[in-house]
Amino acid sequence: MKTLNYSRQREAIYNYLLSTKKHPTAETIFQAVQKDYPKISLATVYRNLTVLEETGQVQRIPCNDAKDHYDANTAEHPHFVCNYCQSVLDLEMDNLEFLHTLANQGLAARSNRAR
Repeated sequence: MKTLNYSRQREAIYNYLLSTKKHPTAETIFQAVQKDYPKISLATVYRNLTVLEETGQVQRIPCNDAKDHYDANTAEHPHFVCNYCQSVLDLEMDNLEFLHTLANQGLAARSNRAR
């Protein structure tokens, strides 16, 4: 496995995600990190977010606005995505089994309609 070199920019991106309960897009992260690293590019932010996702340090949350949102909380937890404003919120739930059951029922129903 390839060793990952240290990057101040990657650390800044990760620290920003750790500092917020919001689920920002890459563009929002770029604007925040650019204050300390004015020469950082949006492409660098995307590249480092991919690395952080691949190493399990952040999770990517695809949304209906065609923009991915990011979360440094990698523990299993559900998200609520507002279809109107595209905000992403953590749902605090003790028992996720209920959601898994509902999701599986929805997938089964959708599969049966497709036949």
